[in-house]
Amino acid sequence: MAPSPIVSRPAPTDRTDPRRCVRADRRVLVPLSAAALTLLLGACAVGPDYVAPSRAKLGAEGPYVMGPQTPTGDIARWWTGLNDPVLDGLVERALADNLDIGVSLTRLRQAREALVQAQAGRLPTLSATASYNRALLDAVGAANTGSLGLDAGYDPGLFGTRRRGEEAAASDYAAVGLDLASARRAIAAETARNYVLARQAQANLAIARGALGIQADNLEIAGFRGQAGLVSGLDLEQARAQRAQTAASIPAFEQGYRSALNRLAVLTGQAPGAIDRELAAPGSIPRGPDVVAVGVPADVLRQRPDVRAAERRLASASARIGVAQAQLYPALTLSGDVATAATSIRGLGDVVTGRIFASLGQSLFDGGVRRSRLRVQQAAADEALLAYKQTVLGALEDVGNGMAALDASLSRETELSRALDAATIAATLARGQYRVGLTDITTLNVNEASLLSAQTGLSNARAEHALAVIQLYLALGGGWDGAVPQASARP
Repeated sequence: MAPSPIVSRPAPTDRTDPRRCVRADRRVLVPLSAAALTLLLGACAVGPDYVAPSRAKLGAEGPYVMGPQTPTGDIARWWTGLNDPVLDGLVERALADNLDIGVSLTRLRQAREALVQAQAGRLPTLSATASYNRALLDAVGAANTGSLGLDAGYDPGLFGTRRRGEEAAASDYAAVGLDLASARRAIAAETARNYVLARQAQANLAIARGALGIQADNLEIAGFRGQAGLVSGLDLEQARAQRAQTAASIPAFEQGYRSALNRLAVLTGQAPGAIDRELAAPGSIPRGPDVVAVGVPADVLRQRPDVRAAERRLASASARIGVAQAQLYPALTLSGDVATAATSIRGLGDVVTGRIFASLGQSLFDGGVRRSRLRVQQAAADEALLAYKQTVLGALEDVGNGMAALDASLSRETELSRALDAATIAATLARGQYRVGLTDITTLNVNEASLLSAQTGLSNARAEHALAVIQLYLALGGGWDGAVPQASARP
């Protein structure tokens, strides 16, 4: 058995069926004029009337089970909650100058013009013509003739062709506007993420260089003790190896720092290197809130512009079913013209002629092309529904992953903070004991390595916490003020 279609099809008794429209209004249509009948049939659109799928159909039922939480600032400008003025400035510049956002703006302009074109079908088209002819005749001399004409045409869009087309264009316009909102929130999050990575690289560089200085002192002490015959050359070589390993980590941190700076420059619409001086002074890793209010899935669906864009594309695909279905029925075209012709300018108004035409056309055989187009649009609507559901489930997955990442970063940061306290005490004791000869170089190196690992780990955990906050705000739809382009917008 073939699977049932995802998008419902109108049954023959559906109110959108043209036969039902005519039957239902038969008593009214008799006294109406042809123009009124045309308008009535144009308003009687075929195809399914779009109804947004329920949350149950999208698999988004049930609230999150969470402890008491309170909102932490304006989600539309969530980056200000990281309390870093440099970051605030970078995000604002990225939102103003980023080239990806500029591309999204041009696409919005294109969608707006497509909507304007669709709405222009409500009005007739007018065109004017003028001609002048001068003929030289042997018998009578020169003969001048001129004419003026005005032509009008109108497609009432029988069975809702125009109406469904406007619905599709309006939904497309809203979807592209929501795509712009998605681009803005993604750029804000990417800017914040790379800023955190830059500060993380700076912190790790400072830790590595500090450890390198201490290990250089240890190497010097091992050399003095070796010269005095207190230790063998093994201590000297172990100290040299420990310092070299720490020095080898510095280029990787410098590379990460350089990559983050270059990315920030491009995100703000500048060439790499443009913001190097701005971030040259070391800064701390931004500290985000430990708790972020999440709410229920319905709130997430309202806050995510990509989810709402997917829903608008489903509405557009549903409307295009009506456009394709209307093409199965007769098409009406109204046209007329007014013209005048004379042998002089003064005589142009003496004789005026006018004509009105109405033509009704119905394709009798096209090899199944129009019905195939209808099936294509039905399949496109099914695809749009699946894409919408996938976007919804992906949004809920993002929120769940963001919550888990934030919880994990907090736990990891707490434990690494304890490890750093213990490693600091152990390394301090080992240095003192080695200087007075109460321990060997191996014990010192182990404790120095543990301290360096704990310092770097805590720095990374703090960065991971900030990145988890960014990830969760992005999953919640942060960075968007909820504005959606209106279907009636004009340039």
